[in-house]
Amino acid sequence: MSAYDESKRRAWAGHASTYERTFALLCAHMGEALLDAAGVGPESSLLDVGTGTGTVAALGLGRGARVTAIDPDPGMRRIARRTADRAHVIGGALPHLPFGDRTFDAVTANFVLNHVGDPRAAIAELRRVTVPGARVGVTIWPRPLTPLHLLWEEVLDAAGVDRSAQASVPASLDFARTPSGLDGLLTCGGLDDVVAQTVTFTHCVDPEVWWSGPASGIATIGEIVASQSPATRADLKEHYDLLSRRYLGTDGLLHLPTSAVLASGVAT
Repeated sequence: MSAYDESKRRAWAGHASTYERTFALLCAHMGEALLDAAGVGPESSLLDVGTGTGTVAALGLGRGARVTAIDPDPGMRRIARRTADRAHVIGGALPHLPFGDRTFDAVTANFVLNHVGDPRAAIAELRRVTVPGARVGVTIWPRPLTPLHLLWEEVLDAAGVDRSAQASVPASLDFARTPSGLDGLLTCGGLDDVVAQTVTFTHCVDPEVWWSGPASGIATIGEIVASQSPATRADLKEHYDLLSRRYLGTDGLLHLPTSAVLASGVAT
């Protein structure tokens, strides 16, 4: 496991409950579109990789699919078994999945490629476990950052927080976080007939709920916040309250514009 993989696992470990009520609701926006891209329907044999709290797995069950869901975190798996109660939920992670070649006739990975140290190897593994002629569907968060993600960067900048020590994907293994970049990654990973697009949406969330994710130490932003002194954390919250205000609607919720890159390809 690379330093990047270890960093990402650490950032999510022990935070399943917080994730369920915060960032999982953001990731859920792409669930149905991802299943459409992977061609999931009644009687599909679906593998949901990096299932988290089981959102995509549950949606797959709702379509009549036979669902296997895999995630490295025990806390995530406990919640996934409740969310997707008829799915087969097991432990494991990319780039080594505990399944034989050509096992599933649909494979999904919702915002998983953002958290792997070797994206090309990850795609090759998704292709390996997919029946030839079936589709693999994936989503990523794009670069440049959208307003939703850029908000956290602005908060860190305003408080003068240094994050230069963050682990990153080696340049030789990375890819452009754009539709063309994701298209190229899937093609290099052995998938044909690749289709990639940007999907734009607005995430509406209570300001205190949105802050509670990083404040609880979840994800990379949470690791950064948690590593600061109490005074700096208070400063971060003050800047967050100020900078997020421009997204505050009359309903009392933040209306955060964002987008995702959705792509799928056919296994060979």
